[in-house]
Amino acid sequence: QVQLVESGGGSVQAGGALSLSCTASKDTTIYLCMGWFRQAPGKEREEVASIYRSALSSHYADSVKGRFTISRDNAGNTIHLQMNSLQPEDTAMYYCAAGPCPGTWFDLERDGLKNPDYWGRGTQVTVSS
Repeated sequence: QVQLVESGGGSVQAGGALSLSCTASKDTTIYLCMGWFRQAPGKEREEVASIYRSALSSHYADSVKGRFTISRDNAGNTIHLQMNSLQPEDTAMYYCAAGPCPGTWFDLERDGLKNPDYWGRGTQVTVSS
């Protein structure tokens, strides 16, 4: 069983920046794809960004492209999400996730991370106007 532990998050005014991190409990996570999902009250959970093993590729939701950056440490079991130019609509609970990678790095770049097997408990991000 892989455990994912998120850190970071918090409250910021619109236009500000926050950074999230997620560390997996097992080194075998280096073989998995990892990503960030978010869920706002009354809305469905959506994928924000994901990254292939060895950081070969990444995928972003249209709503965060150009503002958010996902990265992965060389050790492979920690990912980060740098969030810039935050807006009130970015307010949500952010969850770290991990799961089998799609066929190729291109598949993740195009489609994102589908059906993760492992989830963190989440960290709250609140952006005020």
